Amino acid sequence: MKTAEDARGVHGEGPRKLGLCLLCGLPAAGKSTFARALSPRLRQERGWAVGVVAYDDVMPDAVLEEASARPLPSQWKLLRQELLKYLEHFLLAVINGCQMSTPPNRTEAMWEDFITCLKDQDLISSAAPEARSCYLLTKTAISRPLFLILDDNFYYQSMRYEVYQLARKYSLGFCQLFLDCSLETCLQRNGQRPQALPAETIHLMGRKLEKPNPEKNAWEHNSLTIESSECSSEASLKLTDLLLTALENPVKYIEDNVEQKEADRIICSTNLLHQADQMLRRIVSQTMKEAKEERVLPFNLKLLAEELNKLKAEFLEDLRQGNKKYLCFPETTNVSDAIAFFHHEKDNIVQKYFSKH
Repeated sequence: MKTAEDARGVHGEGPRKLGLCLLCGLPAAGKSTFARALSPRLRQERGWAVGVVAYDDVMPDAVLEEASARPLPSQWKLLRQELLKYLEHFLLAVINGCQMSTPPNRTEAMWEDFITCLKDQDLISSAAPEARSCYLLTKTAISRPLFLILDDNFYYQSMRYEVYQLARKYSLGFCQLFLDCSLETCLQRNGQRPQALPAETIHLMGRKLEKPNPEKNAWEHNSLTIESSECSSEASLKLTDLLLTALENPVKYIEDNVEQKEADRIICSTNLLHQADQMLRRIVSQTMKEAKEERVLPFNLKLLAEELNKLKAEFLEDLRQGNKKYLCFPETTNVSDAIAFFHHEKDNIVQKYFSKH
């Protein structure tokens, strides 16, 4: 498998320019409309190959065909990671200038939607492959600078960091575009959609939204915030500069030093564990207090307490062992970041017993 050093060029033709751009924001902020307008402009003005991967188009049907109920947050997390694997398969084919292989383990409906997405944008051939285990890339995909625009809410920092890790693994360009739109406007637009989301879903996401923070996270330095209603030439120039900067300055690949990372993890975990344990105790206690105020039945209070304490124990063990069951990336050394992940899992449990407003 090729990584950064091998991605320098295809057949000695010089550096390939490959980039990933995250398009993030609340539901109905205008992301998909923005992406549909941006894609042809980049093809015409810059001569780039562009692929827009809208998560809503690729993921939901695959789930709904297999389950009548709305998937749990943990299932969504797994599906997001699966889609990243699909993207990696495509990127490997582009980097190597070869056919794209089919992942051995896949959600068939989601994989087919992903293939259709790439075919519709002239990135893989529409001709039927000789074998369903591989797909031919088009000349466009392998001969031009290529930008993949990932269209999703990406409301948690951890969701975006997973994509950054992929960019770092293959030394790709990476940038983020945040469409800033007021909650009221998103709710109004959502209400006009044929398949509107529940208003509470948008309210909840608005409370949990973690905007790109370049000052805090060095890996988010290549980020741009645009008002969703802003279509000025100035905004267009800023966006073009963002994308060009990403292509010209790919993320530097860093070889994993397993022994050093393990030593650093042990040192960091000593302080992190103690602080996290104290904070998690307070969070569980406060959550139980809120549940009583919501007049949750005694039997359900007991079940809630058991689930929260089990989560706390598993979470602390996760921090101690670094097995990443709950944490999305091992570089977390900040207690506030770790606690944010616990809040996310805790909220999933709480929603079964009472709604927090």
